Amino acid sequence: MPAMPSAIVEIRTTYAPDVEVQLLETVHAAIVQAFKVSPVHRNVTLVVHAPHRFLGRTDCPDPERLTNVSIFVLPGRSVAAKRRLYQLLVQGLERFGIPGPCVLIRLHELPPENIGVRGGLPVCDVELGYPVKV
Repeated sequence: MPAMPSAIVEIRTTYAPDVEVQLLETVHAAIVQAFKVSPVHRNVTLVVHAPHRFLGRTDCPDPERLTNVSIFVLPGRSVAAKRRLYQLLVQGLERFGIPGPCVLIRLHELPPENIGVRGGLPVCDVELGYPVKV
């Protein structure tokens, strides 16, 4: 299994289970489209915080819709690919009533030796099957 970028979506609003799945699939689709990775391998997690445990931007027009997206990737994506990712994420999340100013996206670039896959191998020792330099 390749080291697909993984993401954690943090929210403070509860959605119906099917909407939560759609939200996760929207984040995954944005990563696939922007970074040109295989859609087969995915790792997206949803964390729902109680509102009093998630303080966010005070300029968000709808504080209940505060949303943080943390994405963990290998280094190498171009600034253009990152810009594409950020726009796709914000546009996709708007479908769920999440205003753009309420979204914080954090991209964490981890060296390949700092990610373990395939039963404990560092990514630097495996063939990913997709390009990182996009």
